[in-house]
Amino acid sequence: MGLAIRVENLNAWYGQTHTLRDVSLNIPANHATALIGPSGCGKSTFVRCLNRMHETNPTARVEGSVIMGETDIYKDASPVEIRRRVGMVFQRPNPFPTMSIYDNVASGLKLNGFSKRSVLDEVVERSLKQAALWDEVKDDLKKKSGASLSGGQQQRMCIARALAVDPEVLLMDEPASALDPVSTSKIEDLIFQLKDQYTIVIVTHNMQQAARVAENTGFFLSGKLVEFDKTHKIFTNPTDKRTEDYITGRFG
Repeated sequence: MGLAIRVENLNAWYGQTHTLRDVSLNIPANHATALIGPSGCGKSTFVRCLNRMHETNPTARVEGSVIMGETDIYKDASPVEIRRRVGMVFQRPNPFPTMSIYDNVASGLKLNGFSKRSVLDEVVERSLKQAALWDEVKDDLKKKSGASLSGGQQQRMCIARALAVDPEVLLMDEPASALDPVSTSKIEDLIFQLKDQYTIVIVTHNMQQAARVAENTGFFLSGKLVEFDKTHKIFTNPTDKRTEDYITGRFG
C-alpha cells in the first residue's frame, strides 16, 4: 500500500493556542481515512494543515513536516500549488452564488489558466459525472446559478469543483453534517466510488459514517492523535482506553 501523505511531528497554533501537538500519521493512497473526536479536538485544524488552508488565519503557524510524495508542502511548494494537489470540501456547501453551475465547476480551472472552451466543457462534464450530479443538472448548466440547487446538490457541485483541477487528495471536513439522510447517503456512495482514484480524508462526528466509508480511522483528543488503526479495530478493539470511552459514548 502506497502512502499519499506522511505527517511528522506536526504542531499548529492559532495565536497562543496550541491546537495540534506532535501529530505523526501516515495516510495511505487510494483509501478513505476518517478522523473522529469531540469538538475542538484539532481534527479540522489537522486537515487544513494538509493543504495549507490553516495559513489563511493570520495568527496561525505550523511546525513539523507534511510530505506528499517527495514534496514537503511547507518547504518545497507554494500554497497555490498545494491547494491544487489537495482539494477541500467544507462542512457547508459554498457555491459562488453569482455564477452558473458550469462556471462554479470551471472556476478552479480558469484560475489555473485554462480557457479553451472544449477543455472546460469536457472537464465540467467529467467532474459532474464523478460527483453523481451530471444527470440532475446537465440541462441547466448555464441557466441556473450554483446557489439555486438543493443543499445536497450544492455539496456535490462543490465536490465536482474540487475534482475539476484533478487533485491527488480530497479533504472533506464534515461534508454531510448539514445534509438530510438521502443526501448524506449520496455523499457516502461518492466516497466509495472516488477513493479508487483519489486519496480521501474525511473529518466526521458521525462514527457510523466513519465505520461505513473509511478503511482507516484516527481518533483525536485535545490536539493529539491518540490512536490510528484499521477502522474495524478502532471500533471493536481499540488499544487506548480513551478511544474506547469516546466510541462507547462515555464522553464527547
